[in-house]
Amino acid sequence: MSSRPPPQQILLGALFIVLGELCFASMGVGIRMAAGELPNAMIVFGRNAIGLALLAPWLLRHGLRDVRTAVPCLHLLRAGAGVAAMYCFFYAIAMLPLGEAMLLKLTAPMFMPLIALLWLREQVSALLWVALGIGFAGVVVILQPDPDLGGVSPVALVGLLGGLLAALAKVTVRRLTRTEPARRIVFYFALIAGIISAIPLAWDWQTPSPASALWLVGIGLIATLGQFALTRGLALASAARMGVFVYSSVIFGAAFGWLLWEEPVTWTLVAGSLAIGVAGLLASRARSCIQATAPAAPGPRAAAPCAAASRDLGTDRSPGRPARAAAPSPIGRCQFDHGGPRRGHR
Repeated sequence: MSSRPPPQQILLGALFIVLGELCFASMGVGIRMAAGELPNAMIVFGRNAIGLALLAPWLLRHGLRDVRTAVPCLHLLRAGAGVAAMYCFFYAIAMLPLGEAMLLKLTAPMFMPLIALLWLREQVSALLWVALGIGFAGVVVILQPDPDLGGVSPVALVGLLGGLLAALAKVTVRRLTRTEPARRIVFYFALIAGIISAIPLAWDWQTPSPASALWLVGIGLIATLGQFALTRGLALASAARMGVFVYSSVIFGAAFGWLLWEEPVTWTLVAGSLAIGVAGLLASRARSCIQATAPAAPGPRAAAPCAAASRDLGTDRSPGRPARAAAPSPIGRCQFDHGGPRRGHR
């Protein structure tokens, strides 16, 4: 039987999530300022390079022993999805009103239960389909497709893609927190993201001015803080419980946009925010209900709710027994479990 986190733990997790989203909204201000001079590739690389530099003292102090991991492919998946979402998100921030760009990125909670559904092969409930329908309607309101103007804005579609990729990254973070400390997760993200984002500089390098360099440093600092807060929040409670709190960045983003650039808070932003927020809550509720009502397998060796998920991380946590190492797999450490039975495991 799965254990429900105590209310104090859920509250602390929510506070960490809100702090992280405030950091990301503040990062959006820095991105908007730097985008007036620098290309998107430079801003993405600067954010990742500063984050990696901030983690270098920790690496030197603790050595390579603390960065050893048994799940390298999960780190690679998390970083790859996160960097791709970053490119989409930064581009949308530079081109769209700040509140709208934040909201398109925050379609992630709507996608998170669906990704978990496809990844873990969970059953589909009617409530989840209702949630996805409401969320899709909210997205349509925000995108405002106009046939006379050629349909949906490509920039808005890029922002929506960023939300999907961010959902994949956040679900992967939740899987990683079962065996990995927050600092290690953030370190591998910074390392892999720095390597990936350095590649486009071969054809898109531009030396920043002193003012833009300061903005890049600020973006890296506050983004790294936001990553720590987000990772810590997801470690304290499930992504389904924490999903609603990420919408706080829409409030922060709209406030920054209104205060700094006099961007209006439109009815489409409000209506779309409400629809996507309701969709995220319903989707999280649908997934929680599925997990709570899932029947246990018969017999004394019935698997715990997280046993299948823990196998892909290298442990078997069946009730009544301590964690033991999983049997060797021909794919080794890079095997991903879809929640069903596998050969060689009982």
